[in-house]
Amino acid sequence: MTTVTSPGLPPGPAKPRFVQGIYAMAMPVRGLPKLRARYGNAFTVNVPIFGRAVVISDPAEIKQLFQTDPALAGNIEPNLGRVLGSRSLFALAGEEHRQHRKLIVPPFHGRRLVAYEQIVEDETVREMASWPRGRPFPTLPSAMRITLNAILRAVFGAEGQEFDELRALLPKMVTLGSRLAAVPVPKFGGRIGPWARFYAMRREYDLVVDRLIAKTRQAGDLDERDDVLAMMLQSRYDDGTGMTRQEIADHLLTLLAAGHETTATTLAWAVERLRRHPDVLADLVAEVDAGGKRLREATIIEVQRTRPVIDVVGRKVKADAIELGPWTVPKGHAIIVSIALIHNDDAVFPDAARFDPSRFTGSRPDLYEWIPFGGGTRRCIGAAFANMEMNVVLRTMLRDVTLEPTTETAERWHSRGIANAPGNGGLAVVRDRTVPSAEAMSDVNSTGARS
Repeated sequence: MTTVTSPGLPPGPAKPRFVQGIYAMAMPVRGLPKLRARYGNAFTVNVPIFGRAVVISDPAEIKQLFQTDPALAGNIEPNLGRVLGSRSLFALAGEEHRQHRKLIVPPFHGRRLVAYEQIVEDETVREMASWPRGRPFPTLPSAMRITLNAILRAVFGAEGQEFDELRALLPKMVTLGSRLAAVPVPKFGGRIGPWARFYAMRREYDLVVDRLIAKTRQAGDLDERDDVLAMMLQSRYDDGTGMTRQEIADHLLTLLAAGHETTATTLAWAVERLRRHPDVLADLVAEVDAGGKRLREATIIEVQRTRPVIDVVGRKVKADAIELGPWTVPKGHAIIVSIALIHNDDAVFPDAARFDPSRFTGSRPDLYEWIPFGGGTRRCIGAAFANMEMNVVLRTMLRDVTLEPTTETAERWHSRGIANAPGNGGLAVVRDRTVPSAEAMSDVNSTGARS
């Protein structure tokens, strides 16, 4: 492969943009490791959508980027703002972004987050009642229903007709939006084709949210409610004004994106990983029975490290140039942080290929090394909510059913647009717990599984 170098930039392949784009699509998992092996922890690529971009995976450079003033290196473009709305956090910048983020953060901490746990558990129990016993089934569709229903109740405060309409509409809208997120909007404005379908769904969504806002205001019980919509209707910016209808609709959709598909996909990966590591699975069941949570929390962290749902996060240089480690990145270039590369770096996580939750039982990960939620001012607003969802779903599942181990090979990665999912949907075989599952699995702990 021919190498090209530019003053101040790391080296990288010299192939034309479309060729590099084909390479990226053909080798979504193995491509970046091959480039790092050839060029080092930083390299320059030229790909469709993002154009000229510097890919980094060194913790010090990632920290420097995440701490850079957003006025110098703003959100990468294009981004999810194109499908979540012009007033979503993805689309906003500067002081406007700071103000909106300040209003949305509170409900994802403290008593409100605790209140949401019961909602997630109820939805998990309801969904598990439909699971077949003793035969394989994909858990991803179930996890998608659990996270969607939980968000509609906890975030949207939806019930009745609006709940049913959003539950029918949003899965289709999220799936299509995920696939369109990095696809250029056609010059004719999306009047036909997939963009036209998406815009039609968005109009339908806006009408339902309008009714939901009106009903919530008319109920007169905003102070007694814990849902995020009620909080948004009461919140005020520094100048005393409230959120507009469009801002509320866009922010609700952003929170759905933060806690629905990506969270459900991580849960499917958790099932896929645990079935292939019966010793960890047995320890988790014993911990649930004892009322503990430390290993479960560490397992969720390790699943996110070894099976990151999102490939990359990034910034776009707004200043004339910024210094990043030894490099000088000029205006207009993207800087892409490869989540997979740093998560699989043996220098950062010893024996990185091994699935080992115990590496996190005694300490929390460094947030410039473990970055499934991105970082800096653009870190996922729903990270705490997503982790709560995963913790409660996993706890409830291990408490109520026995998840049978397997010696099958690992499921392949499958791209769903934004999210990377297990190729078979996180296949599970479960049965009702009739004996302590830790004892039931003791005879398989020595068999191991293929990673």
